[in-house]
Amino acid sequence: MTTTLLWEAFGTLQKSELRDLARFVRSPFFNRKEQLPRLFDYLRDCLENRHAPSPEASFSAAYPNAVFDGQKMRLAHSDLLALLEHYWMYQEKFADADRAKIRLASAYRKRNLPKHAHIALREARQSREQQPWRHAEHFDDLHRVELEQFQSASAANRYEAFNLQVISDLLDTTYIARKLRHVCFSLSHQAVFKTQYHFGLLEAIFSHVETENLLRFPAIALYFHACHFLADPAAETHFFRFRETLSSAADQFPPEEVRALYLLAINFGIKKSNETGDLSWYRATFGLYHEALDRQLLLENGVLSRFAYNNIVGVAIRLREVAWAETFIHRYKSALERKHREASFSLNLARVAYTRGDYGAALLHLQRADYKDFINSMNAKTLQLKIYYETAEFDALDAHLQSMHTFILRQRAAGYHRENYLHIVRFTRALLRLHPRQPVEIETLRRQIAAEPALSEKEWLLEQVGKISKKGIGKIGSN
Repeated sequence: MTTTLLWEAFGTLQKSELRDLARFVRSPFFNRKEQLPRLFDYLRDCLENRHAPSPEASFSAAYPNAVFDGQKMRLAHSDLLALLEHYWMYQEKFADADRAKIRLASAYRKRNLPKHAHIALREARQSREQQPWRHAEHFDDLHRVELEQFQSASAANRYEAFNLQVISDLLDTTYIARKLRHVCFSLSHQAVFKTQYHFGLLEAIFSHVETENLLRFPAIALYFHACHFLADPAAETHFFRFRETLSSAADQFPPEEVRALYLLAINFGIKKSNETGDLSWYRATFGLYHEALDRQLLLENGVLSRFAYNNIVGVAIRLREVAWAETFIHRYKSALERKHREASFSLNLARVAYTRGDYGAALLHLQRADYKDFINSMNAKTLQLKIYYETAEFDALDAHLQSMHTFILRQRAAGYHRENYLHIVRFTRALLRLHPRQPVEIETLRRQIAAEPALSEKEWLLEQVGKISKKGIGKIGSN
């Protein structure tokens, strides 16, 4: 019984839903099968008391004093699941009471009740206009209102009242907003999973947006600019126009969409920061993180991703906001997923200690957690690598590099990250082979490091090359 579709679906119900569903099941309008309320009550009791239902007990609850019949039991399960699905569909359909007014206006029109239809449509229009959100769905609702208005006017033969231009404009606005939004998230997916999508009509849409001044709508402007900087990272002007629009118009979108928009910008900022090392990109990304945290957009169901946690600390440290980073680390520790909490917390305290030059404290923090996650593990190993190098612990560093290299080679599914960390190991070994009286070799290594796109520690490696070139530290090791 515990693996049936009914029980799996039942297990997702919240207390409030159980109360509503109890009334739904007992309503003769929705259900006239008397066995279903009894079966519902039994399953509800199982759910609330956390014990799995059995077929025999389920049947006994549904059909008291009857002999067990497997086929009959399966039909009861199927009927109750259908009723649960009907309840969910009902909830989804009427979750937005104001949108339901549009359907009500349609019902009145079909019954030739134009006054009633006019009142319902007026209320629907007012509710849409008073709503703060101006996302694609807002324009879709306005289009539906205008379309219903047209059908009412047409039914009354009021040809002078036709609003066909408004309908056409709203249809275009809705389509373009949705199309550009889809293209943006497809481009983001394309960059990660190395696939290619074909976006029909996109160039025509870009031209139309600019010709018709549709950038006045944030629902279009945001995705228009995002499409450009996601497709061409050199289109930085579009990023900053996106950034300005997002800051000023974020309240015009539902929380889920605002969160997605901020993540688009943050991910682009991180990419540009890593590629260029330009502090202005770190500052832009830090500002986006600040705004997203203030709007509570980075927590999903109260949980902060360990990747966001690490990135925020990394950006803050890069900007020398070390005290802020330490406060953030402690403040958001409890928001991390429990299985990654201690590892992420210790790793980031180690990063702060390293930045302050307290290498002993950094190593102690690194030893306090079990880094089972590949990214956290590699971040910890990279930090150890830097400490061993900077403290001239070259024997320990040599062994550490060998261990790191072996560990990375075992991670076949790590993709970009695997290449990044292999480059870090390779270039660190090359550092150990450099001699200050080898200017050609020094310059060759500097160029190789600078040209490598997949290299998160590019700045640190270039700094070490510069020290060898400028001051000379002797021949400090060999492979």
